[in-house]
Amino acid sequence: MSRYFIRSIEALSRLGGVSAVVLLIVAMVVMCQMILMRYLFRAPTIWQTEVVVFAATAAIFIGAPYVLMKKGHVGVDVIELMLSTPNRRRMQCLGAVLGLTFCVLMSVASGIYVYEAWEGGWTTPTIAAIPLWIPATPMLVGFGLLCLQYVVELMKLIRPELAIERQQAAASQHDQTIPHSHQRLGETP
Repeated sequence: MSRYFIRSIEALSRLGGVSAVVLLIVAMVVMCQMILMRYLFRAPTIWQTEVVVFAATAAIFIGAPYVLMKKGHVGVDVIELMLSTPNRRRMQCLGAVLGLTFCVLMSVASGIYVYEAWEGGWTTPTIAAIPLWIPATPMLVGFGLLCLQYVVELMKLIRPELAIERQQAAASQHDQTIPHSHQRLGETP
């Protein structure tokens, strides 16, 4: 059951990472189009700025669980490296619990904000007047997925065999898909 939960949440986190990449590409393409329209053709831009800002912001929130899963965040580990293995794990658990607490609070606040924007009919104060629940929803989704990924990280810290099994499965799958990577120079696969 716990292995299935971990696999499911990590699959959602990977989907979030892919979605973040797509959103950043969309933001980049729209930014280039906006520059061409504004400076080359002297045409006004109405919707492009909001799309770029909202897509880049959504990418940050939706991609955060993937970054946590891959341990891609910036961290200072000087104190952590000085600790013994059990104390290091306790410190990582404390950090994960604090991160989870923050994400739960932000999920609730984001949910309230999205609901109020939906019910109140809030829009951006621009010509496009985009409903604010649209750009606020990725914040809610991102923090919700981040909560689930923190739960997975805590499960792996509490039961290290779950993390080891995932690492071994990934390593064996990597070895099966790239068998020639272990051959010597000049050997045939």
